[in-house]
Amino acid sequence: MADSERLSAPGCWTTCTNFWRTPKGILLFAEIILCLVILICFSTSTSAYSSLSVVEMILAAVFFVIYMCDLHTKIQIINWPWSDFFRTLIAAILYLITSIVVLVERGNPSKIVAGVLGLIATCLFGFDAYVTFPLRQQRHSAAPTDPADGPV
Repeated sequence: MADSERLSAPGCWTTCTNFWRTPKGILLFAEIILCLVILICFSTSTSAYSSLSVVEMILAAVFFVIYMCDLHTKIQIINWPWSDFFRTLIAAILYLITSIVVLVERGNPSKIVAGVLGLIATCLFGFDAYVTFPLRQQRHSAAPTDPADGPV
């Protein structure tokens, strides 16, 4: 993208670049990188468990693009907070199961590293699920209270 095009649409460019600095942007970027590293570790030892890393990396990248381009406000058909919550919750559960299975099997060192990184990914995806839980984000204000029928 040329500088003249970037300056002609400052709203889009700033929206896209400002998302990188938000906590959600940092979490999604960390998820993508961690899934890539786990994929590399699984690929060097065995390809049996690499599909989980591929799917989660693609889903994290899709959500990263959706949030970065502010598409979650334009596409109202999908409930994005619940979709993101279930994505991260399922990823945390699957990474936990996969990591336990890999660490119990005891393979070569890259497989063990992938298992340990899978446990770290479990914590990261679990934290992301906690942060994005939609009911946690709703703010409730106190109900107005009216005084009794008059002074007592």
